[in-house]
Amino acid sequence: MDFLTSSFLFLLFTSFLFQALNSFRKGIKSSESKLPPGPRRLPILGNLLDLGDKPHRSLAKLAQVHGPVMSLQLGSLYTVVVSSEAMAKEVLQKQDLVFCNRTVVDAVRACQFSEFGLSFMPVSPLWRTLRKVCVIHLFSNLKLDANQYLRREKIHELISNVRKSSFEGEAINVGQVAFDATIKSLSNTIFSMDLVDPNSSHAQEFRTTVCGISHEAGIPNIADYFPFLRKFDPQGIWWRMTLHFEKLLTLFGNMFDERLESRKSKNSTASNDVLDTLIDITENGIEELNRTQIIYLLLILFVAGTDTTTNTIEWTMTELLRNPQVLLKAKKEMEQAIGKGNPIEESDINRLPYLQAIIKETFRTHPPGPLLIPRRAGSDADLCGFKVPEGSQVLVNTWAIGRDPSIWEKPDSFTPERFLGSKIDVKGTDFRLIPFGAGRRICPGLPLGDRMLHLMLGSLINCFDWKLVDGISPDEIDMEEIFGLTLKKAIPLRAIPIAV
Repeated sequence: MDFLTSSFLFLLFTSFLFQALNSFRKGIKSSESKLPPGPRRLPILGNLLDLGDKPHRSLAKLAQVHGPVMSLQLGSLYTVVVSSEAMAKEVLQKQDLVFCNRTVVDAVRACQFSEFGLSFMPVSPLWRTLRKVCVIHLFSNLKLDANQYLRREKIHELISNVRKSSFEGEAINVGQVAFDATIKSLSNTIFSMDLVDPNSSHAQEFRTTVCGISHEAGIPNIADYFPFLRKFDPQGIWWRMTLHFEKLLTLFGNMFDERLESRKSKNSTASNDVLDTLIDITENGIEELNRTQIIYLLLILFVAGTDTTTNTIEWTMTELLRNPQVLLKAKKEMEQAIGKGNPIEESDINRLPYLQAIIKETFRTHPPGPLLIPRRAGSDADLCGFKVPEGSQVLVNTWAIGRDPSIWEKPDSFTPERFLGSKIDVKGTDFRLIPFGAGRRICPGLPLGDRMLHLMLGSLINCFDWKLVDGISPDEIDMEEIFGLTLKKAIPLRAIPIAV
């Protein structure tokens, strides 16, 4: 028996002992209070094989058998999954104090992101400061109204670029176009400039880096299920995340330093963008933030905002092309409200209820995060009469909630009309639809993301008709998805724009 084989067997044996002791400990606790039900577990692996390559779907099926609160053993990680509106409200609102912190996966330990990144750091004075800065100084309606001209210019560029493809009769990759437009809109809102020229080789590298972070963070990592493997990084996830983070941290650090230097010039003018706002906050003593904390904040705003917006645009356009009657109704609404062929302005959004309903229906059927970023129980808790032990990982399956037949009529049908006249929104107050989470850890960039989605989607609908490539019929569009931190379309949507 060689060294590697014996080492591997030793690790397995150690893991088995750990699992056995853990199960014994939980068995003792179960006599005191009832743990949630769940599927049968294998030795060592537990329920890892039950997840499959689409955990959101697998867990939804298991919940139909074991209920809206169920438990799984993922290696050494005890996990509780909630799959109903009521239980999501319990975790994210009623017992938010117990479940407010996130499970720190090994991928986000790279470059100390779990310590400085707003999405994963524990609730603390620094977290509250960063959250306050986002809500009050960066994404308030007043601030977003003041810098909307930055996004308007990028929407006009988007329409101009798509119109060129229309004149040439070329199909476009909808996801790629949405990504480029999102990058431009975000970078101008944050930095008052385009970070990359979409026609340069740097654009593809930048997209690879941003998408790589989301992809790696969503890959099931064996080191998360068996923590003693972290030092070995068996899948190379920590190493690749380090490379991705370092690229963006260096880029944003350089931009921060350049802006500080330019502000010293007598000829400098205020940009009214996010970066200037953050520097003003620190220089005027409004909040105590240092360079490192600001750079990490810029990183999370950029990565989180890019991937979710891009995927939502692509899924929405896919559903519209699969449902031509919905697309036609949306076009008629915009023609009556703002005129045929005109780009959408942010002030138009409230006058377009059907467009809003379309985006809500996309969030229901294709939520950006099918499983919200995992929570961690800070103490023993009770859910629906079941005990959730301290330290447990808690998953909220938003995909399952969006397909729950007890909530939604014909849940597999794309029917935006269900939201017309409805008070359901995505702001975390109605737990039937929580694509951005809820409670104190709801996504702080939601107001900006909401505006960008309506601007881009509305403009693409109102300025163009759309034709599928290669004679594909609407019911032949591939709907395969790739699970990760976000839910991506496996085969990119390609369509030919026709200027109206």
